[in-house]
Amino acid sequence: MWNQGSFLDIFVGSSLLAPRTGKEMNTEEYGFTPENRFRDVRRNPLSTFSIDVDTASYSRIRRFLTEGKMPPWEAVRIEELINYFRYAYPEPSDGQPFSVTVGMAVCPWTPEHRLLRIGLKSRSLAMSGAPPSNLVFLVDVSGSMASPDKLPLLKKAFGLLVEQLREQDRVAVVAYAGSAGLVLDSTPGSQKEDISHAITALESGGSTAGGEGIRLAYQIARKNFLRDGNNRVILATDGDFNVGESSDGAMVALIEAERESGVFLSVLGFGDSNLKDSKMEKLADHGNGNYAYIDTLLEARRVLVAEIGATLVTVAKDVKVQVEFNPAAVGAYRLLGYENRLLAAEDFNNDAKDAGDLGAGHTVTVLYEIAPAAVSSPAGFVDKLKYQEVIESSWARGSGEGATVKVRYKEPAGNRSQLLAQVVRGEVETIEQASADFRFAAAIAAFGMLLRDDPLKGQAGYDQVLSLAGSGNNDAARSEFLHLVQTARRLSE
Repeated sequence: MWNQGSFLDIFVGSSLLAPRTGKEMNTEEYGFTPENRFRDVRRNPLSTFSIDVDTASYSRIRRFLTEGKMPPWEAVRIEELINYFRYAYPEPSDGQPFSVTVGMAVCPWTPEHRLLRIGLKSRSLAMSGAPPSNLVFLVDVSGSMASPDKLPLLKKAFGLLVEQLREQDRVAVVAYAGSAGLVLDSTPGSQKEDISHAITALESGGSTAGGEGIRLAYQIARKNFLRDGNNRVILATDGDFNVGESSDGAMVALIEAERESGVFLSVLGFGDSNLKDSKMEKLADHGNGNYAYIDTLLEARRVLVAEIGATLVTVAKDVKVQVEFNPAAVGAYRLLGYENRLLAAEDFNNDAKDAGDLGAGHTVTVLYEIAPAAVSSPAGFVDKLKYQEVIESSWARGSGEGATVKVRYKEPAGNRSQLLAQVVRGEVETIEQASADFRFAAAIAAFGMLLRDDPLKGQAGYDQVLSLAGSGNNDAARSEFLHLVQTARRLSE
């Protein structure tokens, strides 16, 4: 034993930051997502959510901190910070598309609590062994894309991807501003010069007819559909749609209708000041794809070269997680992050309910902060029920189990889900005994809570984050994280 909601609507809000010049106005938009709170296990034994493999939040806060500004709290999505990094989970076996790993340690910011880690690891896949790709580059060339960190960086980023193409791959280029047009019809990947020329010749100007561009891109993708291949639209934009369908609801409805064709959608965000983060996240989520923010050519190389399989090749779709907590061991729990991925309990078994998708070589990490049953519950006091009683089975008290983790997923071309399950035993490590990966994930979660000024952050502080993260172990990305923590600590002072 361990001895020591309903779906959230996303309300769009603008974060008005201090402009870099007296003439600049920041009109970035982020989704409003209050932190998850503790849930009493006897009243809420099930926690259900969709996985998230997006990483845009991490590269966004990196840009803010690098520019000497603290990020707005709405821009900080803890699960995207954690999942920006890769962790050493075992490769899947027995023909499964991913493995499931569980473990538990003392919670560093609230030592009387526990930290449960759930890890998914999809099978790795080299690009040389990937199925052929039918890609459509959908490029925003409106006037808002003129700055150097937008269209010029976008061209260089797509240039890196073009170099990875094989003869069996195909690429079309669609551009949109005031209207949408086909710049390059579907072309074999061996014709790199033609593809590169079509991209480098793009110029910005005009308003933004995003809906029209999306329709045309899906039309081209359907026309060249590869039944046994990877069919995907890659949208590159700052998300500032202002002609035709432009509201979040209209754009999501358009994407949901188009995804039925079997064409997936990836979204690459570019630029500063007017980035529509919330809109791009929704488009990727509803288009069976992922969302990354490209702030540098190095980030483009990570997304489009080093992790090309995870970006382009889906190995499991509509991946949902449901955790059932044992009330004999757990008094209350809270999920760290995933606020805009929460699902109703009945959605877990509903194959019509959309959820996140897992790319080749992806890792997904989930953290729960847990209050053991023997500890005073942080979930708050609720009156005793008048008409029903929660009964705890004798088996639950003697099982030694703390929770059961269930994961549902579909094959990329399938419509019926399959189930994996893993039991969480009661063994608890000290945080010092936990693996370096476990401690690093805890460090990122604590960092996210500090940036969001989470009222449940407990004893979390920048010194604790640095201690948990360790030295970086000669990993460039992790070493960069340490630098960002030091920058945030300095700015916060």
